[in-house]
Amino acid sequence: MEKRIELEKRGRKPDQIYELNLDNCRSTTIEGLTDDFTNLKSLSLINVGLTSLKGFPKLPNLQKLELSDNRISNGLNLLHTSPKLTNLNLSGNKIKDLETLEPLKEFEHLKSLDLFNNEVTVIDNYREKLFKLLPSLKYLDGFDVKEQEADDSEQEVDSVNGNEEEESDEYGDGEGGEEEEDEDIEDDEEVGLDAVYKENLEEESEGDDYEGEGSEEEDDEFIEEEESFQGDLDTEEDATPRGKKRKHEGEEEVN
Repeated sequence: MEKRIELEKRGRKPDQIYELNLDNCRSTTIEGLTDDFTNLKSLSLINVGLTSLKGFPKLPNLQKLELSDNRISNGLNLLHTSPKLTNLNLSGNKIKDLETLEPLKEFEHLKSLDLFNNEVTVIDNYREKLFKLLPSLKYLDGFDVKEQEADDSEQEVDSVNGNEEEESDEYGDGEGGEEEEDEDIEDDEEVGLDAVYKENLEEESEGDDYEGEGSEEEDDEFIEEEESFQGDLDTEEDATPRGKKRKHEGEEEVN
């Protein structure tokens, strides 16, 4: 566990760390986690193999604690050094009775508690008794006192989320950055629209030229047909007088 903690610190000082994930590192007790993590708000110790909470440090700002899939059966009073605890996950442990959960009464801000896969859940009226034991509790095993399922967003620690927002603003990913990005998108859309309008105008202009060429060809064909028709008329006119003349000449011979 000590090596994992050093790895997760990534060169930062303990008081600069707000979230710490130690899942799957193997240890039966808490080792290497000291009181120096004064600003830690979220700690995850899932599937570590803990049989005891002995050595749990003083974490005055801790609000979310994940202890699922361990072998904890008692000693929850060792968590009293974290009075601001609001979310506690103890599912998949060895808690057998309500007496083991008595120390949780000291947490005035505890809102969410998970005890799935613990023997204590088979006790008669288990839920009713837990809500009575812990007046501040809003969700037990993901459901409120009226059996209404909790939203994931409601179970998240607000302060941890707020810290993430502060860090994102520090690196320029805050609201200001989003507004600038929106402005850039609007500018790109305007440029894109101008390009589309220009392209449409060019296409219409080319279409007009094409139609003009086609009309000129049709005019040429019409003129040729008209001249041909006129030539036929001239031929017929020339032919008629000659016929009449031959006819008159024949009549004179007969006479």
